[in-house]
Formats: sequence, C-alpha cells, structure tokens
Amino acid sequence: MMLKKILTVAVPLVLGIVVLSGCVGQQPAGTPTPVATTPVATTVAPTTPTPTATTVAPTTPTPTATTVDVSKFSELRTLSGHGDAVHSVAWGPDGTKIASGSFDNTIKIWDASTGVVLRTLGGHKWGVTSVAWSPDGTKIASGAGDAAIKIWDASTGVLLRTLSGHGDIVWSVAWSPDGAKIASGSDDTTIKIWDASSGSVLRTLSGHDDAVWSVAWSPDGAKIASGSQDKTIKIWDASSGIVLRTLSGHGSAVRPVAWSPDGTKIASGSGDKTIKIWDISSGSLLKTLSGHDGTVESVAWSPDGTKIASGSWWDSTIKIWGASSGSLLKTLSGYSNDVWSVAWGPDGTKIASGSGATIKLWG
Repeated sequence: MMLKKILTVAVPLVLGIVVLSGCVGQQPAGTPTPVATTPVATTVAPTTPTPTATTVAPTTPTPTATTVDVSKFSELRTLSGHGDAVHSVAWGPDGTKIASGSFDNTIKIWDASTGVVLRTLGGHKWGVTSVAWSPDGTKIASGAGDAAIKIWDASTGVLLRTLSGHGDIVWSVAWSPDGAKIASGSDDTTIKIWDASSGSVLRTLSGHDDAVWSVAWSPDGAKIASGSQDKTIKIWDASSGIVLRTLSGHGSAVRPVAWSPDGTKIASGSGDKTIKIWDISSGSLLKTLSGHDGTVESVAWSPDGTKIASGSWWDSTIKIWGASSGSLLKTLSGYSNDVWSVAWGPDGTKIASGSGATIKLWG
C-alpha cells in the first residue's frame, strides 16, 4: 500500500526510506481618588503643557508582510545538517527558531538568525514527514512513516508523548489554535483529532477514499481542512466530525492545504501542478494559479494574507503569488532537488524552505 502511494505521486526520496525501513498560518489600574482643594485662581502657578504627539520623535515601524518587496527576495542562508531529504519546515511562533523534519528519521531545531543546530530529536523509526510547533512555542509535534505522532518539549528535547492509532504513514500534523488538540492525516485515509495532554483519540474522521496528505485547522479552531489523494478537499466541523463541504476541481491528488489568516479562504496544491484558492462560505473556486512544472508539495499564506508561497518537487522552485490577483510575483531558484516544504516567518519578511538535505532562508 505504502509503496503504491509513493510511486503514484513520484516521491522517490520517500521510496528509499520507506522501502528500506519498512515515505509552515498562529492580552489596567484603578484611578486614584482625587483630593478636594479650594481653588484660588490668583495663587496657582502656571503648568508646563504635556508634550503632544507633535513633540514626540517618530519611531520606525516593525516590518510587516505588506511592506516587504518580495521581488527583492534572495537566498539569505543555507542550513545543513540533516542526512536525508527535509520534508517539513516550521517557524516557531516568535520567529527565532525553525524546526525541520527529515527522512533521516530526525527533527532538528535551528537558531533562525545564526543557522546553528540547537537540538536534534531522535525517536521515530522511519522518516519524519511533518513537524508543527504548539501555538505557545513550548512543544513540537511530529508525524512519520512509522505511523506515530510524537510530542516533544521544544526547550529540552525530551519526548513527552507518543500517539498511536493510525494504521499507516502519518503525512501531516497540526495543532489547534488553542494548543489543546492535534489533528493528523494518514495514508490510512483518516483524520484523527487527539487530546494533546492525554494523548487520547477524541475523534476519527472518515470520508476520504484515499490517503490524506494534509490537515489544517481554521484560525478560529472550529473547522479542519484536509487534502487527499482522492483529488478532493474536505472541510470538517472539528467538534462533530461532520463533513461541511467537499471541494472538487483538481485533476490529481491534493497535497497541501492552508487557510488564509482571516479564515475565509483555502489554498490547495496538487499533482496537477496548480494552486487553487477557494471561498469557504460558498465552496466556489476563486482562482487557479499555474506556473509550476510539477506537483505542488507545499503552500503557505503570508501572515497578512496578501501573498502565497508554493514549492514544487519537480521544478525545484519556490514561487510567490499575489493572493488577490493570482499574478506571479517572484520565483526563487537555488535548489537542484525537490522542494517539499515552504513556510513564512511570523513577521512576513522571510521564507524557509526544505529541499534535499538542507533548509534555505529567503528574504
């Protein structure tokens, strides 16, 4: 079953690991009681006026995605250290660290400024396919070819819990916005929702006819989107497990899915070489972005929702698109291998990508 999946989506790096082993979105003090005094206008000394905004020196605004000119993006740094393909990259919530999952069976945590490896987490038996930070940045969840999900302490690297229940490769893991739950998608065609504290399965979502490549929580935590080998995207009610909507239109397997920051749209990537943008309330297809020469393995919205980054396994490029116009803004080249994962930094000024055994930072 596993070999069939890998061959049908042309994932040669996964094939090597799996056969031999058994294959980036994110709260004041009382007023003092006045003392009564008898007003005497002739004896009151003049007061110095309180400075106003016109006397305050201007401050430099923190860069945001809307102020970044992506046409000037170039490679900033290459992070080397993994022994095999990097299949997943994710920024920590504060933007100071990056986690990566590799087919060398490990997760690495990197200092985003220096590129130094801070910690290597080992424990999966097969290649690591997905990594995700908890919203508070204290934990990392990982999914792998050994059908397990592991939860790690991000500071110490200690393995906190292993979640078992899937019957095949876990392709995708995602934390709920409140950090209380984890969703996972598997080659066994199901999505599972787990209690992150106890590790118990809260719900199993069944409805796809083939492998589930990706899962993503809506920003409000009420819904889950999933992309499948069956060429569809499904939107699920996270509480009831009911399918709210099925989106069809891709001509091949749906690999990544990602919610827009405002929760009104979903971007999906596919083996048909396109990215599609969907309206969630109506289920209508808003736009199709064409330009890649191979399967789109990863999509990520900029934090302000104005841009989408995508990575392809065949043409070895990252493309940045205008989310509203659908126009191609920039193509980032520098890889000779498949691009498996792309992720925007929290401030929108950088992108991390995984390809070959390296991570590259762009900005």
